[in-house]
Amino acid sequence: MTSADAMPAVALDGEASALDAADPLRERRDLFVGAETPLVYFDGNSLGRPLKASVLRLERFARDEWGGRLIRGWDESWMQLPFDIGDALGRAALGAAPGQTVIGDSTTVLLYKLVRAAFDAAVAADPARVEIVVDRDNFPTDRYLVEGIAAERGGRVRWVDVDLAGGVTAEALQGAVGPSTAVVLLSHVAYRSGYLADAASLTRIAHDAGALIVWDLCHSAGSVPVQADAWDFDLAVGCTYKYLNGGPGSPAFAYVASRLQDRLAQPIQGWMGAADVFAMSPEYRPAEGMRRFLSGTPPIVGMLAMQDTIALLDEVGIDAVRAKSVALTEFAVRVADGLLAPLGAVVASPRDPGERGGHVTLSHPAMRAVTARLWTQDVIPDYRDPGGLRIGLSPLSTSFAETLAGLRAVEAAVRAEA
Repeated sequence: MTSADAMPAVALDGEASALDAADPLRERRDLFVGAETPLVYFDGNSLGRPLKASVLRLERFARDEWGGRLIRGWDESWMQLPFDIGDALGRAALGAAPGQTVIGDSTTVLLYKLVRAAFDAAVAADPARVEIVVDRDNFPTDRYLVEGIAAERGGRVRWVDVDLAGGVTAEALQGAVGPSTAVVLLSHVAYRSGYLADAASLTRIAHDAGALIVWDLCHSAGSVPVQADAWDFDLAVGCTYKYLNGGPGSPAFAYVASRLQDRLAQPIQGWMGAADVFAMSPEYRPAEGMRRFLSGTPPIVGMLAMQDTIALLDEVGIDAVRAKSVALTEFAVRVADGLLAPLGAVVASPRDPGERGGHVTLSHPAMRAVTARLWTQDVIPDYRDPGGLRIGLSPLSTSFAETLAGLRAVEAAVRAEA
């Protein structure tokens, strides 16, 4: 196909229109608040647009359930809601059988619980296993937690060096694991580059070394297909405010394979994880199944909105969402090559769509200033050092025309700032 720099503007407009017309998910865009406005939203990988149905759900809940049923709501549905939503999410987006996924605390707290529980279980089985393996470009929370847990439990961190425009490869992990490895913590999609890890292969490598593996699914859940059961995951955590549209600060989810649930002792023992929540017994006895990974009162209001996106994913299928995501990012890369490469901008994400998640990073020394300029123009990407502007293309709410308009705005801003 002719490169974007050789195509007149009208040809790009025509291509974007043709791609939108052929998009089987195009009508779903109208379900989102604000999608009809001229604002260009390139940050769905940080905070997704709300569904119109979620606005109504929140209103009904405040009026009818909270306001109408009051504390009776706990007995009628709220106590079970974290597990019901977890199972629905597992079915729609995680490839997880029922009874292995729960909605709980923040990503940070759930990662702490699962990494710490996995480390303690590994050390109990083999005291020589004292290392937690993590890459140097993992999300800050993941790295900070690992350092803290290692210090707290007398372990040590084994760092994996990675290409900032890529991520953890099989070769890199193979060289980092061994008889001392207790736990491996990896991100399925790298937050900076969008690199999509081969989760099945990396899980096998960890298991072959005798270690447990914890997957961070924050940048893949709802955008990239996950097969937690088929890929033999041990544990996983992901947030719900990105591609799952749960809203600012919506609670994260935890996945624990059923084979491990009775082996792991989560470290934050609260009343909601006890075997009999309302017995108020003098001693803590953990509940069976996923309830043992809860601690305090579930954040019910915060987990309401994600139900609408989970239902939508269940309806259209995660494979269709992934196909749209690949088409959007391929279009974005091609247009960026034509419009931005002549200005010195570089695609700092994998070019192979099989190795790329749902966002594309464009690197240029002026991108911090470019991002600030674009925000004043209602074009909303985000910025990550060093010099990276992230184009987050949420498949259900983003069109090809919106993508083209945003990249043209990026081009103009780079010209103005460079």
